[in-house]
Amino acid sequence: MTLRTVRLWLWGAVALTAGALVGAAWMLPGTATAPAATAALTPVGGEFALVDDQAKPRTWSDFRGKPVAVFFGFTHCPDICPTTLGELSVLLADLGERGDDLQVVLVSGDPERDTPEVLNAYLQSFDPRIVGLTGTEAEVDRAFSAFKAYRRKVPTENGDYTVDHSAGIYLYDRDGGFAGTLDMHEDTEVRRAKVMRLLKGSGGGSASLNGLGGAWSTERDSIDPARRTG
Repeated sequence: MTLRTVRLWLWGAVALTAGALVGAAWMLPGTATAPAATAALTPVGGEFALVDDQAKPRTWSDFRGKPVAVFFGFTHCPDICPTTLGELSVLLADLGERGDDLQVVLVSGDPERDTPEVLNAYLQSFDPRIVGLTGTEAEVDRAFSAFKAYRRKVPTENGDYTVDHSAGIYLYDRDGGFAGTLDMHEDTEVRRAKVMRLLKGSGGGSASLNGLGGAWSTERDSIDPARRTG
């Protein structure tokens, strides 16, 4: 047996042992980490019952037939939310008539202050095709949970409060299948290309997840909006 053959045999034995140990680890009770493929199949988005900025009852099923971009925020947000909504408004304008086929939805994480009337007044500064949704605390909690989104009320020094929340824009196909995310840190052309693929029907389902990191990160809308948690 040559030295080269011995080395190959030893490397093969090491690889087989490592594979067996990894496989055994997945079978151990209480293992906290799941394979990435399993995580990708976890549904993101689900049924909710809220009201829009016209005080009209809306459910997730109402948004079938056209692609949807869902953003979580609140009207007292000092910078992240208005910046994101402003860039979404520019994106809709750039799409021209194609923009009519994209439903952009803002789900408020601050139902205590964001009544339909407040949402309606706030959205006057942005593209009129953007829809605002709100509800009771319990209804908003269910909506955030369905979308695996995060929100937390944070007291401020003046006795008021701000809201920590998920910062990504969730994309869904015409059938409500999760199709990835938009991240406002991405280049404008990258975001536009993602939306165009979605409008053409090429995006959809867990197989087309893109920019997923933006969806799971959170951004504190306060003095330091760049701080990420979670």
